[in-house]
Amino acid sequence: MVQTPVESQVLYPDSDGKPMAENTLQYQWIVRLVSNLKSLLKGQTAFVAGDLLWYPVKVAAPPVPSQAPDAMVALGRPAGDRGSYKQWQEDNVAPQVVFEILSPSNSTTEMLSKQAFYSRYGVLEMFFYDPDSYDFWGLVRANSEEEFTPVMPIDFPWTSPTLGIRFEMFDDGLAVFYPNGERFKDPDELREERDQAQRERDQIQQERDRAFEKLRELGIDPNQL
Repeated sequence: MVQTPVESQVLYPDSDGKPMAENTLQYQWIVRLVSNLKSLLKGQTAFVAGDLLWYPVKVAAPPVPSQAPDAMVALGRPAGDRGSYKQWQEDNVAPQVVFEILSPSNSTTEMLSKQAFYSRYGVLEMFFYDPDSYDFWGLVRANSEEEFTPVMPIDFPWTSPTLGIRFEMFDDGLAVFYPNGERFKDPDELREERDQAQRERDQIQQERDRAFEKLRELGIDPNQL
């Protein structure tokens, strides 16, 4: 039976009714991860999202399996707007990497349930971090058929096989680094870098335009050079 849009929305809503974050620290970490991962993968075929519902399988009736990772990366899927990540509409590509930033209300049972879900539906790397206590753990595997290998701060510095990003723990908590060694920046820093790059491009264009205008004043067509 072909589902109508109404039926689809009932089974696969774009919101689970839960807030993106319960406090500012958790929110800052989610935004930092999503913005830096987007910057890392810019120019590649990759989809990065935060707090987006992921539906791994299509079903005919409830219950509908779903999770909304705080941050997720699906390599091989194009960037763009989505109301949710319906895997059967994404060439059946599961997010390879997911992050969960813990809040005080998160329970051990909840995190174990998330781990089981991510393991069952094909995630290769999952990372859990509590920015209050600095507790961190990860589970990684090379493919969905393998067993997971745990990653703990004792293993730091540790580099993600999938993304090439490096994890380290300092006195003030977790730090994540780009493959080139630069530390993940706050969104405001990334925005300022983009703005500065745009200003530099604009300046170069203005200087080029002035030079071309000068040539035209001299009777020289710059298009013929």
